[in-house]
Amino acid sequence: MGGEKMPKTKKNMYNDELYFKIRQDLLDQLENNGTVGKQYEDMIEDYMNFWVTKNLLQEDIKKRGVTVKYQNGKDQWGHKKNDSIAELVKVNAQMLKILSELNLKPSKESGKNEPAPSEEDYY
Repeated sequence: MGGEKMPKTKKNMYNDELYFKIRQDLLDQLENNGTVGKQYEDMIEDYMNFWVTKNLLQEDIKKRGVTVKYQNGKDQWGHKKNDSIAELVKVNAQMLKILSELNLKPSKESGKNEPAPSEEDYY
């Protein structure tokens, strides 16, 4: 079992180190912008819930692909598009709306020492 990755679940996504780093970064940006209030902190929690959902949708697409097999009857099988793709687009749009409403934008320093995302990061 040495190099195997643990399957992503909602429970372990909420305990992921990256989850806490992103959440704290967003909270810090709110504070730096002078945006204070529990309603804004709640919006960050909404964003993070979408972040978890986004990652689970990406895992599903990576695991099952862009099309999935389904049974339409006792001996009838077919393929249809993976619904996770459309849901991922909706979740990403909502995440962007939250960032926009909170007026959070990437800082000039963000991404300085981070590698460029690979195709695997997206699927």
